[in-house]
Amino acid sequence: MHFTQYYLDCLSQASYLIGDEGTGRAVVVDPRRDIREYLADAEAAGLRIELIIETHFHADFLSGHLELAEATGAEIGFGEVAEADFPIRRLRDGERISLGEVTLEIRATPGHTPESISVVVYEHAADEVPYGVLTGDTLFIGDVGRPDLLSSVGVTADELGRELYRSLHDKLLTLPDVTRVFPAHGAGSACGKNLSTETQSTIGEQRETNYALAPMTEAEFVAVVTEGQPTAPGYFAFDAGLNRRQRELLDETEPPAPLRLDEVLAHQRDGAAVLDTRDGNEFSIGHLAGSLNVGAGGRFAEYAGSVVRPDTPIVLVTDPGGELEAKVRLGRIGFDRVLGVLDDHVAAFVANPDVVEPSSRVTASELEARLGEVTLVDVRNPGEVRLGMIEGAHHLSVADLRDRLDELDPDAPTVVYCAGGYRSILASSLLREAGFTDVSDLLGGYGAWTAHLGRSEVAAGSPS
Repeated sequence: MHFTQYYLDCLSQASYLIGDEGTGRAVVVDPRRDIREYLADAEAAGLRIELIIETHFHADFLSGHLELAEATGAEIGFGEVAEADFPIRRLRDGERISLGEVTLEIRATPGHTPESISVVVYEHAADEVPYGVLTGDTLFIGDVGRPDLLSSVGVTADELGRELYRSLHDKLLTLPDVTRVFPAHGAGSACGKNLSTETQSTIGEQRETNYALAPMTEAEFVAVVTEGQPTAPGYFAFDAGLNRRQRELLDETEPPAPLRLDEVLAHQRDGAAVLDTRDGNEFSIGHLAGSLNVGAGGRFAEYAGSVVRPDTPIVLVTDPGGELEAKVRLGRIGFDRVLGVLDDHVAAFVANPDVVEPSSRVTASELEARLGEVTLVDVRNPGEVRLGMIEGAHHLSVADLRDRLDELDPDAPTVVYCAGGYRSILASSLLREAGFTDVSDLLGGYGAWTAHLGRSEVAAGSPS
């Protein structure tokens, strides 16, 4: 058996290539949109990709089933109740798919979504104990899939939560304890609240350690798994719908076109978002007025999708050579309206200082001196805030911020903070783009604040 897990850190997303080396037949499960790695690995292993299996209609990324089907001629398989605008193979509960000796068994595991499935992998057709199970967003390492993402389309969290409970107990926990668990996501994904940094486990380990699998009633389970979930980024509904439809394919080899500064400014006036992907420190020194800072060094696509509307055209500002990567990473969430990239931004900024502005950043000691004079905004997720926040701060997570700007005074001095600084400079750039006149972000975030308070207490208690 050939078995490869591909883990994409910036989206906490896992996909899989499974093949039978005897027959050369293979499947890919939950592919991302940039597919060259799957194709290269299959070719190197002498495998033909004949089937693409989606464990469900993903919301957190745009799947690569259409790109991969176009490149290989493979069928696209979904759970039996799935409805799509393109031809699909309906995979039935209990169906076994033979690749040769390697055999896959489909188990319907609704709950995260109605069409969710899991894929049990047998290294040999006659094996009683599976090699592993690909659990999609039904079972994670340390967590389970959230059942509340479809409330906007009329499916309640209670209905899906009860289905999820039965899927876990009747379909997955019936597998032998030694069965390896391979989920679709890991820590950092907004598809759950307690995902582990580990990318595989076993059924037995999860039975013993996963909070959501502890003995409890269906009602208790629904209450536990829906409480404290992070706010879903704004692009989730867009991607969930787009994954059902026929759409344009991603060209992962063609970089965005270079644009002159006057062209960028014209696009900006026409409503395009200027997305600056440089490090926050570089951005703070000088950037195009009204641009948004989403650093390429972090969870770029997720946070870009949190602050830019899906239908908004985008102009990029990147470090030299970073433009194609930025385009592809945006493409992974279906943000394909990239108009181009500012050509030689350093020269453009130096020659046109009137359109460039710096960002204000404050230290923890500077913030302490201004407490009571500024509006504090905490842009972390609910789970982070429960562990502590600066007294008097307003909690508006990044994913909520654009839709809740009217809760803040655009004329009041405002300081934004997160855990370490990545999200706060993004959020402060969003506030400035929205017309806030006096915005700073906290250098080092809440971590720097708590460290400063600790040092202050030590200093206050030191002998004179």
